[in-house]
Amino acid sequence: MRTRSQEWAQKAYEKVEAASRRGGGEYKDMALRFPVLVRQAGLAQALAFVQSRGKEEHKRLGDDLAQVLGYQGLKDLAEAAREAELLAYLRLTREVLQAAEWFKRFAQALIEEAE
Repeated sequence: MRTRSQEWAQKAYEKVEAASRRGGGEYKDMALRFPVLVRQAGLAQALAFVQSRGKEEHKRLGDDLAQVLGYQGLKDLAEAAREAELLAYLRLTREVLQAAEWFKRFAQALIEEAE
């Protein structure tokens, strides 16, 4: 039996590996900045920023992160964050940060070689 974190790690690895084959510079940039953005601005605001002002690879990271967590895409994750009650919002924030750390680690390891 695998833990939730192990499942997220496996899925994140596959997503980041695919991004590294595309070049991945912008993807890596957002993977490194996203956890900080969530901590500074809050989850709903960080997702809204990526959704509205992010570059295509930034949005792809948002979609990938949402899919790892079981959502259809960035739009669905952002909607869940906006509509969540306080305790659910705090749990969702914690889960997003945990999954985002896997993206950050794998982006540092995998995309660096491709650049």
